[in-house]
Amino acid sequence: MNLPHYDYLTSDFQEYAFDSIGPNGKIRKVVRFQKLQDNPVIYNLAFGDQDPNSGEVDDSTTSNNADRDIVLATVAHTVNDFCDHYGNHFIYATGSTPARTRLYQMGINKIFDEICTKFDVYGISGDRTYPIEKNVNYEAFLIKRK
Repeated sequence: MNLPHYDYLTSDFQEYAFDSIGPNGKIRKVVRFQKLQDNPVIYNLAFGDQDPNSGEVDDSTTSNNADRDIVLATVAHTVNDFCDHYGNHFIYATGSTPARTRLYQMGINKIFDEICTKFDVYGISGDRTYPIEKNVNYEAFLIKRK
């Protein structure tokens, strides 16, 4: 993907860290991929701010660091990097709140055409999964690199 993004660090290609830089300073962000099931293989994408004291990751914090698009593009880059190392499995993603899920969907819609050239993207609503469409709200997403 040719989107501006932050440089990130990883030691195992399952956990990534990068710094968001903006008016609220430097905020450490963490992306984690955790296997949910084996057949088919599905990984959960967890994402949030790392507490500087405890090291725990908080997926409910709103940092308002005026760099949302760069942060979301960085998460997208980690997905691609993860697939390079672990294969083209399904990745499940949802926000910690409906508003956050909507934010992720807006980010997907912004680069929809570019994402769809490299990934199959599905929206989950209730207990059904659909090929994603713009301007349709979903509760969660499944993506798989082509």
